[in-house]
Amino acid sequence: MNQNKQHWEKVFQTKTAEQVSWTETYPQTSVDCILRFGLKKSAPIIDVGGGDSLLVDALLELGFSNLSVLDISAKALERAKERLGPLANKVEWIESDVLDFNPTAKYSLWHDRASFHFLTQKKHIIKYGSIVNETNAQHLVIGTFSTSGPEKCSGLPISQYDCNSLEHCFRDRYSQDECFEVNHQTPFDTSQAFVFSRFSKKLI
Repeated sequence: MNQNKQHWEKVFQTKTAEQVSWTETYPQTSVDCILRFGLKKSAPIIDVGGGDSLLVDALLELGFSNLSVLDISAKALERAKERLGPLANKVEWIESDVLDFNPTAKYSLWHDRASFHFLTQKKHIIKYGSIVNETNAQHLVIGTFSTSGPEKCSGLPISQYDCNSLEHCFRDRYSQDECFEVNHQTPFDTSQAFVFSRFSKKLI
């Protein structure tokens, strides 16, 4: 088991959703960003680093029917499946480190909230981008800690972004449609500054 996987399995085995900072009672920012693309409800969407996030619940409730959730932690995915019950059968669950992900499907939308910023090495950020390109995703929603946000999460260093630096990571293939900062209220009643960006694939 690689160190990354070992770390995240331990987190999800030892902490409840209320004990981790990234938990949202409802993923409003992500949902709003996704809906602004006007996708068909049958559009294939992947939530990268989705873990036991409630985004998949929200999208199912909105009528989206072609959903995938990728996470490095088997325990995180197990928790999400248990929460959803029979609805879990409507979702494709992918246990993988995103950098080891070998996509076999194409996606209309790639969503990543609070996973991308754990990549701190340039080579890994470049590889992430190449994997996104492999999926032929038409749209991206990326949410990371902003430059006024935390410098670590779950004991790990992260990369902070502003709108310009986030745009720079994907500009070869994608145009930035929108970018804004938002404050996330953690279960501990503290605030974390995030930057969210929506991208659409360039017409080449």
